[in-house]
Amino acid sequence: MAPALRSDILDPRLAPSGEARIDWADGFMPVLRTIRERFARERPLEGVRVAACLHVTAETANLVRTLIAGGAETALCAANPLSTHDDVAAALCEHHGAVVQARHGESPDDYARHIGALVKSEPQISVDDGADLISTLHAAGKDAGMLGGMEETTTGLVRLRGLDALACPVLAVNEALTERTINDRFGTGQSAFDGILRATNLLLAGRTVVVLGYGWTGKGIALRARGAGAEVLVCEVDPLRALEARMEGFGVMPALEAAERGDVFITVTGGRRVLGAPHFARMKDGAVLANAGHFDVEIDLDALREAARGVRDVLPLVEQYDLGERRLNLLARGRVVNLAAAEGHPAEVMDMSFALQALCVEHLVRSSGSLAPGVHAVPDEIDHEVARLKLASLDVEIDVLTDEQRAYLGVWR
Repeated sequence: MAPALRSDILDPRLAPSGEARIDWADGFMPVLRTIRERFARERPLEGVRVAACLHVTAETANLVRTLIAGGAETALCAANPLSTHDDVAAALCEHHGAVVQARHGESPDDYARHIGALVKSEPQISVDDGADLISTLHAAGKDAGMLGGMEETTTGLVRLRGLDALACPVLAVNEALTERTINDRFGTGQSAFDGILRATNLLLAGRTVVVLGYGWTGKGIALRARGAGAEVLVCEVDPLRALEARMEGFGVMPALEAAERGDVFITVTGGRRVLGAPHFARMKDGAVLANAGHFDVEIDLDALREAARGVRDVLPLVEQYDLGERRLNLLARGRVVNLAAAEGHPAEVMDMSFALQALCVEHLVRSSGSLAPGVHAVPDEIDHEVARLKLASLDVEIDVLTDEQRAYLGVWR
């Protein structure tokens, strides 16, 4: 029997405001709501222990509600110490029967302790945003015998594919087409600028925005920056992505060259020290540094501190580094700006992401024992089902192949 967890770190008096947030988000999440209604009827997850390491927001709460409706025993910890909404966490505990080990602004030690608590509960399925939970389970030798896990970030999948001999199957939710198209491009594309503008109230029109990384997320950020009237420069290490950015009308150049021209820098690569001392030395006075990648390692914070004569908080989420004749402005301590400085993705975006997660949990339960250990693609039928449900919620109809068309296409297979 797995050890029991308790939610003893949250103030239950916060629950009413958290419940209102959850209900508000639910009104914009029709796909997940449809799945939750089916789960409540069918109970496909009865008795399954699910542990999730996600951003503790109202949208996440509706995923947790869906898993519980399906019969799962669900525990949640934070994927980022600054993204937790304490009132939402309290509402999940008080009104929905979830266990939450998370608190806004928790220390690194508490963060690790909360993940460790979920590991000790011996989950059968893990749901990750950044792979902290599944990698800790793996290090403890507790991924053996699990039904599996899910990972919804590019960075997390890089980590998982670098692990030695995963002992359970993990579904690469981040690589599902609906996830990449909706979450990465449209979700981060909008919410990254939401965070930047909330923190600074800058006018983007006429400024030069440097996007470091032109994957699915970088594409969305570049598109939104251009739409706001900014000149957009892209920095890449992949020649195909760099060529794509150039053919889509963006300036492409090395980061050191862009450092001299940019007004706002947004890292979204998943790599370390994408912006470092050589870049800081070339930047303009007043340049803004933001990170939209998962971890706070893309901007070299140690090098920035070493270069600075002093640091002051000029706004609640803006640290200004005095480099002598120039000042550089770091947002949200280098953490993921769309969550640390704003609300994260809109509920309509997370509706599809969490619909994928819910259906993937169901898939792991139904296919118990049939998937080999390692990283697996999300089945096409799940991807298509999420898109179908979303179109239905929008009252959008599409064509279907005729028997003749289907037979013709089958000839060439």
